[in-house]
Amino acid sequence: MRDAANPRMLARAVDDLALGVGRWRLPLALARMDIRNRYRGSVLGPFWLTLSTAVMLISLGFLYSQLFKLELRQYLPYLAVSLITWNVIAGMVNEGSNSLIEQEGVIRQMPQPYSVHALRCVMRNVIVAAHNLPLILLVFLACNSWPGLVSLWALPGLALFLIDALAAAVLFGMLSARFRDIGPIIASVMQIAFFVSPVIWKPELLGEAAKWLPLNPVFAVMETVRGPLVGGGVSPLVWLAALAYSAILCGAAFALFVRFRSRIAFWV
Repeated sequence: MRDAANPRMLARAVDDLALGVGRWRLPLALARMDIRNRYRGSVLGPFWLTLSTAVMLISLGFLYSQLFKLELRQYLPYLAVSLITWNVIAGMVNEGSNSLIEQEGVIRQMPQPYSVHALRCVMRNVIVAAHNLPLILLVFLACNSWPGLVSLWALPGLALFLIDALAAAVLFGMLSARFRDIGPIIASVMQIAFFVSPVIWKPELLGEAAKWLPLNPVFAVMETVRGPLVGGGVSPLVWLAALAYSAILCGAAFALFVRFRSRIAFWV
């Protein structure tokens, strides 16, 4: 709770984030528990998601390679990385908007840092995404397409991606807790973003208009991971755009967290 005589909002927000990160084993254990509960009684467990992703990948690969007049061996690795990366982005954003609402009972009964709930959401999606990573290796092997050492540049992109995921969970989680319409709005926006972002289609299909793609935040963030794996690298302009969007997202999340952290328990 906030003391009106001594608010210390900034210090309390920083302490909350520091405690959440310092107790990373707690959100990790909770995330693993979420996965077990979600697939309790299932034979394949989270590998059902892997199977469904593989079926979608094969189906879309054969279909859109014909529609776009692309060689399947060149298109399938691109589609595999794009689709799996997109699933992670969509999962992080959509579940992040419910990261606080879902933990209403815990928030009102236990004095845990709020950042623990955001980290729980991020780690849960990371665990789910890890089940799809073998698909990328299988596609690379089947198509005999290996990115080489340039793929190491995907690691900074992954680091930036995780930071953005935490910021999104904090920002959208708080907004959804205050305004319950935010969650459905975000889900609708993500559906539109899937079609206007180069997930299924390649950027070069836009021709000269492809130069405007860095204005799309989803493309910029996705390309920092996808580019080194299937595109041979990432242009400095895309990296600059991704860093700019990440700074805006993190800044907005931190400012909102500092200002309204003390009201979260009342919003949920």
